[in-house]
Amino acid sequence: MKCWPTKPLGDVCELVNGAPFKPSEWDGAGLPIVRIQNLNDSTKPFNYTSKRLAEKFRVRPGDTLLSWSGTPGTSFGCFRWNGAEGWLNQHIFNVHLRDEILPPFFIYQVNSKLEELIGKAHGGVGLQHITKDTLSSVNIVVPPLAEQMRIVKLLDEADELRKFRAQADRRTADLIPALFSEMFGDPTTNSLNLPVSELGSLCKVVGGGTPSKKQPAYWTGKIPWVSPKDMSGDEVHDSEDHISEHAIKESATNLIPTGSILVVTRSGILKHTLPVAINSVPVTINQDIKAFVPTGGCESTFLAAQLRVLAPGILDTVRVGATVQNLETDALKRLSMLCPPLSLQKAFAARVSKIRDLEVGQAASRQRLDDCPASAPIRQIGRVEEGRISGSS
Repeated sequence: MKCWPTKPLGDVCELVNGAPFKPSEWDGAGLPIVRIQNLNDSTKPFNYTSKRLAEKFRVRPGDTLLSWSGTPGTSFGCFRWNGAEGWLNQHIFNVHLRDEILPPFFIYQVNSKLEELIGKAHGGVGLQHITKDTLSSVNIVVPPLAEQMRIVKLLDEADELRKFRAQADRRTADLIPALFSEMFGDPTTNSLNLPVSELGSLCKVVGGGTPSKKQPAYWTGKIPWVSPKDMSGDEVHDSEDHISEHAIKESATNLIPTGSILVVTRSGILKHTLPVAINSVPVTINQDIKAFVPTGGCESTFLAAQLRVLAPGILDTVRVGATVQNLETDALKRLSMLCPPLSLQKAFAARVSKIRDLEVGQAASRQRLDDCPASAPIRQIGRVEEGRISGSS
């Protein structure tokens, strides 16, 4: 373990605030105004102004910028400005660092403390602020410059690995739809002229329900009770909430056998996404989900994959309510599904299983990288506590 000195942030830099701009000062000429949204979203357009300001408000490529106002989780942060020369908005500090600390090391370290800083923010529900005094009082670890360079190199390599992992994950996610198309063609047009059947004739449809919250004993069991918040992946292994066997007997929910296809039919998420998952263990479901239990003519993995391919068309039938969207169960039951020979469906499922194994390996790799979270990158090297950093060589 090495013990490095800590200093208040205000001792290692000068925080120079940007300038206020009124909408009436925006025009189509002059220099861009660098606002918070330009820091964390490169697609956001700039506003421009021909107004001349003091040089201290000018921002140049390579400057270190620290946003101190906005929405927690999206707006606060420290950035290296890689854009064009312009004028800095009042909700951003231009950080003038002393020679004892490197800009990338400072940026990594400040961003590792965002949770702490946001906890000190004040203001309304929508817009909050971290004051200059609060920022200046935050302790910063100041290792020797050579050590800062070594740490930054390691963190940059970790960030690059995350980018490669994200690319690999996106490609893997595309494999199953591509495999389905290769083996069965386009299900919307039945391009391979395969046999078809209505989904309702291939599956038994089972609904769910919510046991009474007034009966604590209902919610002390070990049986997963799946609601839309648990439907984030292609498979459901567990849920946030669990109920007892007693709850099943005395409520509208049902025990769903392993290998069923769970479909969210009532949720705001249906505006853009159709969650479909297969349960790997027996589960119960709430009233916002329907379970399609195959009756023998089709294989679960095949049907679930086909529903995901058909999702855009299915979402077009969603009925928009006042607060949530609804998918009619009868419309789903009437959905025309490809029904090729069962042997071909099982061959598809076997290949999907190999892709799932690949995803498991990628998830393990992702977890190793996530153990060094981007939100606390200095802790990738070791735990920062009163100037002590473990794991340093």
